[in-house]
Amino acid sequence: MTSPTPALIDSKSNLALTKSDNSSGGLQAWLTVLGGSMILFCTFGAVQSFGVYQAYYSSHYLSQYVASDISWIGSVQTFLLFAGGLPAGKLFDEGYFHHCIGAGSLIYLFSIFMLSLAKPHQYYQIFLAQGIGMGIGMGLLFLPAISVTSHYFRRRRAAAMGVVLAGSSLGAVIYSIMLNNLFNGSAGFGWGVRAAGFIDLGLLGTANLIMKTRLPSRRERPNAKPVDIKAILSDLGFWLCVIGATLTFWGLFVPFFYLQVFSEDHGLSKNIGFYAIPVMNAASIFGRTIPNFLGDIIGPFNVMIPCTVISGGIMYLMFAATNLGGTIAFGILYGFFSGGFISLITPAAASFSRDLNEIGTRIGITSFVIAFALLTGNPIAGALAQVHGSYIWYRPLVFASVVVLAGAACLTASRSILSKRKNTNIL
Repeated sequence: MTSPTPALIDSKSNLALTKSDNSSGGLQAWLTVLGGSMILFCTFGAVQSFGVYQAYYSSHYLSQYVASDISWIGSVQTFLLFAGGLPAGKLFDEGYFHHCIGAGSLIYLFSIFMLSLAKPHQYYQIFLAQGIGMGIGMGLLFLPAISVTSHYFRRRRAAAMGVVLAGSSLGAVIYSIMLNNLFNGSAGFGWGVRAAGFIDLGLLGTANLIMKTRLPSRRERPNAKPVDIKAILSDLGFWLCVIGATLTFWGLFVPFFYLQVFSEDHGLSKNIGFYAIPVMNAASIFGRTIPNFLGDIIGPFNVMIPCTVISGGIMYLMFAATNLGGTIAFGILYGFFSGGFISLITPAAASFSRDLNEIGTRIGITSFVIAFALLTGNPIAGALAQVHGSYIWYRPLVFASVVVLAGAACLTASRSILSKRKNTNIL
């Protein structure tokens, strides 16, 4: 049997790309979305539940360390999750999707079980397992799990990505409640982490089996037009979008890291404090789905920018989270609107792509730059919050609000440039 010629392969590729413009679902499409949700459940869900670790480490495992030192563990983990998007995006475009999620799953699972063996007051053990090891695994898993939805959806791409990202909120809810109860119950830290690890094992194994790519990779299309990196790097509108996203992420996760510590510092019982983060993440499930369905109708920028402005404004409502009602109200509002930004920034960045082949590269660049904000934002907030052993909460909240609102301004300017380029306000 003779092998297909490059021209024939490229012809099939063009046909697949043309058909993908009208693709809007199917069984394999939704199985891939389900698998992506499972991956986000395990990875980004763990990132969003780090506040549980922050509170437990502060009072037990790493009690001799200040909040800023402890938050570096979660920040490095989050940094590697997003920074890994640059190499993972390139590998995804070259057709190494299954290699990425397979290797990422193995590294992540090995690291979480190593975390369960970490001893109290051994900062380096926790940092290596949770910050470095789990972070590298997340980096290989995160972007391919989101980007592969572009193979199956165009008209409803934002909605599909929202469903994938909603998996992270569901994971954060379940992990936050489960880990709080296990860490502070008879199971303890080690078996609490192992319980999460066994859940991850089942979900990541299933995701590897059911997810599939649809379009031929660049390796299978030798005549495919190469990605124009120079054009991407000189795209002012795209870079304003990246800068806006970076500023927003610099402050956006401060409540996710510190709400439980804040509520307990203001006298709320641990039973109430335990549920502060799950409430916020439960609201984020709706924030990552409802705005996305609306974004497919009126455009991701038109929904994302108001969500970002509102998130920056209601940051100050965290001052009211000193009782049960205030904690729940803040958690619901902030979880919903911050979720709207998180789920829409990916399709917004992808909307600058002139070709489907650019999507992985553009999202990878965006993720890589965002990673530096996520690396530094929460440690800065921790350093601002804790002075000589006591907390001064207005300082990190003002910092977070200002940078989120500055990000919204950059996103507005980015939208204006894209609107002129595409001659439409539906963006």
